[in-house]
Order: sequence, then C-alpha cells, then structure tokens
Amino acid sequence: NEQVKQSLNQTYKMDYSSFQAATSNETKFSVMPEVIFEGDTVTLMCENEILSSNVSWYHVERSTDIQNSSRFSVYTIVLNNMTSVSRLTIHNATQGDAGEYICKLTLDIFEYESRKRINVTAIGISANEEMKVMCDNSPISLKCCSEKKANWSNIEWKQKGKINITGTPETDLEFHCSKYTFKADGTQCPSGSSGTKVIYTCEFISAHGARGSKDIEVTFTSVGDNSSHKRDAHEFPRHVMEMSTVQSTTGNSLERSKAQEQQANLTITPDPISVSEGQNFSITCNSDVSNYDEVYWNTSAGIKIHQKFYTTRRYPDGAESVLTVETSTREWNGTYHCIFKYKNSYSIATKDVIVHPLPLQANILIDPLEVAVPCNGSYSFKCCIEEDEDYKVTFQMGSFFFPAAKVVNEKQVCYTHSESIMAHSTSWCPENIEVFCHFTNAANTSVRSPSMKLNLVPEINITCRDTVIGVGAPGKVIQKLCQFLQVPCSSGSLIGGIITYKCEGSAWKVKRNDCISAPINSLLSRTKALIKSPSQDEKLSAYLHNLSISTNKVEHEISSSPGNLGAIINILDLLSTVPTQVNSEMMTHILSTVNVILGEPILSTWKILQQQQTNESSRLLDSVERFSRVLQSGESTVLSISHTNVQMRGIVIKTGHPKNYKQSFVFSDTALWGKVVIDKPRLESLQPDSSIVTVAFPTLKTILTRDFQGENFANSLVMTTTVSYHITMPFRISMTFKNNNPSGGVPRCVFWNFNLANHTGGWDSDGCYVKEVDGDNVSCTCDHLTSFSILMSPDSPNPGSLLKILLDIISYIGLGFSILSLAACLVVEAVVWKSVTKNRTSYMRHICIVNIAASLLVADIWFIVAATVHDHHYPLNETACVAATFFIHFFYLSVFFWMLTLGLMLFYRLVFILHDASRSTQKAIAFSLGYGCPLVISVITVGATQPQEVYTRKNACWLNWEDTKALLAFVIPALIIVVVNVTITVVVITKILRPSIGDKPSKQEKSSLFQISKSIGVLTPLLGLTWGFGLATVFQGSNAVFHIVFTLLNAFQGLFILLFGCLWDQKVQEALLNKFSLSRWSSQHSKSTSLGSSTPVFSMSSPISRRFNNLFGKTG
Repeated sequence: NEQVKQSLNQTYKMDYSSFQAATSNETKFSVMPEVIFEGDTVTLMCENEILSSNVSWYHVERSTDIQNSSRFSVYTIVLNNMTSVSRLTIHNATQGDAGEYICKLTLDIFEYESRKRINVTAIGISANEEMKVMCDNSPISLKCCSEKKANWSNIEWKQKGKINITGTPETDLEFHCSKYTFKADGTQCPSGSSGTKVIYTCEFISAHGARGSKDIEVTFTSVGDNSSHKRDAHEFPRHVMEMSTVQSTTGNSLERSKAQEQQANLTITPDPISVSEGQNFSITCNSDVSNYDEVYWNTSAGIKIHQKFYTTRRYPDGAESVLTVETSTREWNGTYHCIFKYKNSYSIATKDVIVHPLPLQANILIDPLEVAVPCNGSYSFKCCIEEDEDYKVTFQMGSFFFPAAKVVNEKQVCYTHSESIMAHSTSWCPENIEVFCHFTNAANTSVRSPSMKLNLVPEINITCRDTVIGVGAPGKVIQKLCQFLQVPCSSGSLIGGIITYKCEGSAWKVKRNDCISAPINSLLSRTKALIKSPSQDEKLSAYLHNLSISTNKVEHEISSSPGNLGAIINILDLLSTVPTQVNSEMMTHILSTVNVILGEPILSTWKILQQQQTNESSRLLDSVERFSRVLQSGESTVLSISHTNVQMRGIVIKTGHPKNYKQSFVFSDTALWGKVVIDKPRLESLQPDSSIVTVAFPTLKTILTRDFQGENFANSLVMTTTVSYHITMPFRISMTFKNNNPSGGVPRCVFWNFNLANHTGGWDSDGCYVKEVDGDNVSCTCDHLTSFSILMSPDSPNPGSLLKILLDIISYIGLGFSILSLAACLVVEAVVWKSVTKNRTSYMRHICIVNIAASLLVADIWFIVAATVHDHHYPLNETACVAATFFIHFFYLSVFFWMLTLGLMLFYRLVFILHDASRSTQKAIAFSLGYGCPLVISVITVGATQPQEVYTRKNACWLNWEDTKALLAFVIPALIIVVVNVTITVVVITKILRPSIGDKPSKQEKSSLFQISKSIGVLTPLLGLTWGFGLATVFQGSNAVFHIVFTLLNAFQGLFILLFGCLWDQKVQEALLNKFSLSRWSSQHSKSTSLGSSTPVFSMSSPISRRFNNLFGKTG
C-alpha cells in the first residue's frame, strides 16, 4: 500500500476500504445442539482453510464482542498448518443468549465472516398436576411428556413426602414420554396416614445438560378411611419400642371388627443395629397371635425381602419371624418392616439398620498376588477398591506396619506403599513373607485384604526380570491381575481376570490368559453383589437381559478368551440361585446367553477352560436345570424357545386334562434329533399347575467331561428334563436319540450325575438302560435296578440282558435255599449241642458254626428288607435303606470275621498243641473278633459318609462306590480274611501230610487232630473262598463268568454251611440218630465207620491215601 501511495500525485488519495475484502462463503459455521434448551451447553464452531488464529466473536443483539468469562469460552487453534478452527462455548444457555452470532477471521486486509442465529427455548412438560390414589394394591401410572421433540438422554423420577412408595419407570424416547407405575398397599399407607401427600417429580435431561421438571402431587388414602365409614374408624393400639413401631390397617367395617380380635402385638429386637459391610446381623420379630395368613419383610420403599433371608415359626401362643443377613452390604442400610398379615389387617413393626461402608475382602484387588524380589531389593504394593470413602489404610508385613498413599484413578481408588521395605527384612533372606493391607472405617471396624505373597530370593537364582512381573528362577510361575497389566485388546482394556506367567530361560512367557472384558467383568461384579442384596428378585430380570445383550456383543472375544467364558458361566451359576420363579421372557434371555457360549466357534475355548476347571460344563448344565425348575409360563400351557444350539419345550399340567408328555427336538445343523415321553400315569401324580420342561443341547456332548473310565459315552443330544413339583414316587422317563455313529460300539444310556467325582459331575449308567436299538435310533428308559452281585461290583450288569435275568434267578432261588438251610442248621445245632461240645476244640468249633449261620441268616433277611424298600429300585424310604445297608454290611462282615475266628482256632489247635487256653478266654476272644471288629468298621463307615448323604448308592441299598468308595470297607476286610484263611489251609494241610518228629500226638490228641483234619476238608468253601470270585466283579467290564460263579456260590453258601458244617460231622450224625432212638442202626453204622477208618477208602495203602481217607471219613 505504501508503494502505491508513493507513486500517486496529490490529485489522488488512498481509499483504504478498496484494499480490504470481506467474504462470507468460505467459512464453515456449525452449532451443536440443533435444538437448544435453557441450561444446555452450546458449542458454535468456525472452520476455515486460512492460516490465521486471529478470530473474534460478536453477539449482534447485545452489540458486544465476546470474551472469555464464566459462561463463555473461546478457543482457537490452527490444525496441520492448514485449517483454522475456533470454538465458542456457551455454558448454561439462557433465552438472553438467543440471537445472531458473527464469527470473523482476519488475515492482512482480508476478513472471513460467517453468521448464525440460534434460538433458546424453555423445556415444556405436560402432566396431570394432581392425583388421588387409594391404597388397595391396584397399579397406578403417572405420565409426563415433553412438548418439544429432542434428544433426551434420560428421564428421571423423584419423590418427596412422609411416606416412600416407589415404582418402576418406563420411558418411550420415540414419543418423548415417561410413565411411572407403582402399587400402594395397606402396609405403605396405613390408617392414620390417610390424606398424606407425596410430590413425584418427572425430570427430563437433555444430552447437553438442560434439565426441566414437572411436579405431580399424589394424595394417598388408606383402605377403609373413605367417607362411608370414616365415623366408625377405630384406631388400633400402636406399640412402640426403641426404634420400633407397630401399625395396623383394615379393609372394611365388618373385617375391621374381626381383625380387632386378631390384632397382633409385635415386638422387635430392641437393641440398635449398627454394623459394617461384611458383618452379619439379625432382627427378631415376635407376635402374640399365632393366626396369620402371611408373614414377610419389606424395605421402607415397599420392596419385599427375598425369602431366603428370613424364617418364620408358628407357636401355640404366637409366632416368630427372624431376618438373618450373613454378609451385610450398604444396600441393607435403611428401615425394615416386619409384616404379619391377617385378611386385610396388617400388623407392622419397623427397625432401622445402619450399615457403615467397608470394602468386602473379595472386593479388594491386590497387586501383586505373588512376587519374587531380590534380597536387597524393594517392591511397590497396591490395594484397590471401587469407592472413594474415608478409610484409614495401612500395610502389614510380618510385625511391621506401614502407612499407605492414596491415588484416585477415575472410578478406582488405590492405596500404595512404595518405600523400600526390605530394610526391615535383611535377616529374613531367603524367606517367604505375607503382606496385607488393612482398611479401617469410621466405626473402627477393620477388614484385611487377601494375602500378597512376597518371596525373597538370592540374586544368584534370578534369570527372569521385569519391573511389573518381578524376578524369578527358571520354571517359576507367577499370576497377575489383568487390570494391573497393559494387555492388548481390540475392544479396550481388560479389567478382570488373571494372567499366568512362567519364567522360561531369561524371559517371562504368558502361560495362560484368563482376562475378562470390561462389560462382562462389570456384570460379574454386580452379580456377586446381587446375591447379597435384599431385593434380588426385583433386579434379576434386568441382569439376565443385560447378560444376554453383553454376551452377544462380545461373542468374538469369548471365542478367544476362556476368562470371558468362565465369567459368563459363573454369572449364570450365581443368578440361578436367586429366583423363586422365572417367566418366559427371563428364560429367553437365559437360553440366548447359553446359545452363544455353546456355539461351534467357542467349543475350542471350552477345551482350554476345562483344562484347569473341569466342572464348568457341569455348572452350566446345573444352572439351566435350576432355572428350568422354577419356570412359570403365566397363562400359557405350552412353553417353547428355539435357538441354534439350544431348544426348550415344556407344558403346564392342568387339572382334569392330563395327557402324555411328548416333545421332539430337531437340530438340522448337527443332524441330531431326540424325543422325550412321559406316560399319563406319571403326569397324574403331579400337582396341578406343575411344569415339565425339557432342554436339549446338540453341542454339549463334546463339552461335558468324560466318565470315570475315560470313555465319552455321549454321542447324541444331551436332554435334561425337570419337574417343578418335588417328586417322591417313582418316575420313569423314556427317550429316543439319534445315534450318529451306530457302528462305533454298543450304545449305553447314561445320565449326568452331579455328585460324581467329588461333585464335579460325570456320566453314570445307574438306572438307565437301553430299551431298543433300531438302526440309528436308540430308545432309553431311565429306571433304577439292582441285583445280588452288586454287593461286590461297583457297576451292575446291563439291565434287561440275559446275564441280568440269570443273576436274578440264581440270587433269589439261592437266597430261599440259604435261609431254609441256615434255619435248619441252627435247629440241628440246638438239638445236638450237648452231644458234640464235650471238649474245648469241638465247643469252639460249633460256637463258630452257630454264629456264622446266624450272621448269614440275619444278613439274608436284611437283604430281603433292602429289596422291599425299593420300587423299581428307587428308595421309597431313605432311612430304611440306610438301616438295611448298615446291617447287611455288619452281618456280612460278621460272617467273615467268624470264619476268620474258626480258621485261627484251627491253626491254634494244630500248631500250638501243647498250649491250651481256657474256654472262657477263647470265647471272649472269638466274640470280640466276630462281632466287635465288624461293628467298629460299620460304624466308622456310616459315620464318615452318611452326613454327606453318600453312604448308600443311588440305585441300591448297598455301600456307595462312585462317590466315596465306601464299598472298600467291605471288600478289603473280606479279601484280607480270604487270604489269611487260604494261608491257614495251606499250613494245616502241610502239617497233616508232613508232621514233624516232635509233633507225634497222644491217642486223645490224635482224635482231635482227625476232627480238625475233617474240618479242613470243608474249610475252603466254608471260609468264604467263593467270595474271592467277587474280586473280579469289582472291575468295570468283568467277564460274565465271574458274575455267575460269584452269585451262584454266594447265594448257596447257607446250603454249604448246613451240609458241610453240620450234617457232614459224624458226631452230629450220631447225635441225631441217638436223639431219634435209632441206636441199632447207629451202632452198625459206627462199626462200619470204624472199619472204614482202618481200611483205605481208595483201596490204596500209601500214607497219603490213608490221610485223605481219615480227612473225609474218620470221626474225631
């Protein structure tokens, strides 16, 4: 400009305006939001591709330049040396801020200008301003709507008044309205509070901070306080104790007079209740009237407490209800109402509970979990919680305490100690030390964190070093919480779970990653809090809905993260313990979640998860079964939900219309199908409105763990059927499966037994058998069967097979012969007792025979009792089944121990010929051994297993095998005795066949020796060697021959005792003949036998022949 001016003469003058240009079309001007309400934060933004930061803002209506102030802020920046961006922010906009705004950018003589007009409007809300409500438990809805359409971020409802009656908000953002629904009953507005007014406020909140509200005044009137009988209103007595009140309300005049007679006087725990989170408390509420319709507990907001938190007992002169909270949380802080209801009368006692904030130990996140540190090093310890409260926090290491520094990070508060604490521990190296942090609240209650393990190691052993993980020697394994590590993730940081590292060479390698994504971890934390909440049922539906949404959103993360999968299973397991009933909508959310985690892409993640946690699949199945048992269909009698990886079918039993339960499932993706049938008689035994639900899973067969033999039986659908009604009678279910591998082996029907493998679950075939196999169709019937050989065998023969039928025939025919034979043996012994017990050896021998026969007889009788307490092998009486098992165990052991006594007595009489104990001493030892040892073993067995209800089997009244191996308490003593008696047999026979020179007996001793030798001839069958065949049946898949031989010999053992223990003894024969006056025949027979003793039976003259002749023919 100066050069132009110098070249002009005085005739001309400079027109400066001609050298400036103002443009209005090169600036981008935007306003956010488009619709502005009073209270919004408004942003005006100018963008221009001019390299200049000289930007000014101007408000036309106010004729002022805009400068930075409390409500206005201007920020200008040049981006990438190309674009100028200037932003004007107006906080808490008012209608005075409306008008035209100018954004002007200046560069040399050029001005770039843009204008924009904004309008600021008030939030208009329409609603009924007054309403009257009767407290008759009818649903009431309050509604408010905004007069202008806008992007509302939230609509909140608040209330203010003397009584607190809360409801449920429902927001329809499409129509810009919100509805608030509540129910008011007599417990919330009792007599005396009629006419109370409560202000409900409906507040609209915009996405940019504007707020507008509308008040609705609601007047509550209690039932019975209307004008028709207001004059007759009777004010019931109000009983007041410390922090306690009792109130009553009635329905109408007639019921009022009746209720006056039933009016309960309630007393409640008088002491103040003030606890810290994590502590327990209880409230006892007593009534002096035992007649009531219902007892329950409410919060001050009218929300019912979950039934699992309180118990109620009725007494002849009153009643008692006790609210017990084992682990209190801050949700329990408030006022609680104990309510006894009789018709329309409510007796109420209230109690205030103060819960002081204190973190639960499980909610204290620690870092490190474990760390190795050089002996001269140091480490920073950290304890984190979610809430920012005024706690006193200290760290403890051994007997030393250290102060903690507080660091607040967004929603998390951490306490750290970063000093070198090794100065206190030089004498400890090498050593393992536990470090804790202590939180103390305002009530002076403390909680200690989980242990942080500190391993002090010499420098020479260290190969791996990391500032976060720590140091370690080769092979060292360390775990770290994921939230304290920088874990790469496509969807953001993972804040839950654990990462496991292993020192390999000189570097830490990730051995296992169980991190949990943020949304799933948040749901898991909230679920753990929910199960301690007083209002669990109220929140369950929302939790299941959120779980379904979150699971579907992070499906791709679950397929690569066993931590996410395990967290979802944990959430389902926890939530399944909450409900008393589940509706169809909630069940839809549950199965939607299950469908995702059972999808094909996630099956590989299951394998990784179950390498460390083998029962996760069993927990999932158990959770679905618990939800199914409490499913309520409402008005519908048919239940049906279908997904790709799970299907559910069910019915509700209605009175007078029972029919067969038939459900079919088809999964085309996996070419699997199945059917479930329950016949009409079974349905008739159920109560009306009971529900039967079947859930089918096509992919669960590949996830459930293998059975105890390592064979995966499941080769088809996994179908679980539940009944909401508790079943006490036998209940048979028939199923048909498609077998995808018909040539892969013999099909075996199994069910999942949650009690196997220390309650981790496993496949079990007890009570389920194959009914028919037709091509690839396998029909199964679930029933419980038994046989005699189950006494030694942990698994039954296949029900319905020829072997099973044969064993049954042998068992029961043999059992009949045994009982008759044993009874005959006892009668014979009683008849000939005086004749055959003239010396000590004979006396003790017959003592043993009598007790063996008596014990086996009683055991067989108890076996019959055990069979009668089963119908289709379901125990009809659990107590009788336990008693039968105990006595069968005891008396069978007694048979064995008396056999052992007989064997030891024979061994003693033959080997220790010169030693002779008295008869009373021998008898005392015999009875102690014969009955004392079995009693001790039997009592210990039942005492150790019955408290856990794992004493008997599920399918028979006999010792358990699958869960506790209690059968070994019979098998081991029996087999030991068999081995001992076999040894005795060998020793005795050797002694008879090859006597030493010094053992030549006298004539009387020789007679006793012959008697002993004769007993040896029957020792093998008599001492229970037949039970040795039972050893083979203990093992899975044993040959059928062992079952048959064992059952045959064992069932007829009573007959063996009669023949070889009683009747084969010649003294017994002679005594019987003499008893029945056949002396002549007896005399001739005696001579004949005497001749037989001197003449070889086998017509041989060798010494061995003579000895066996004496063994089987010579009397003693």
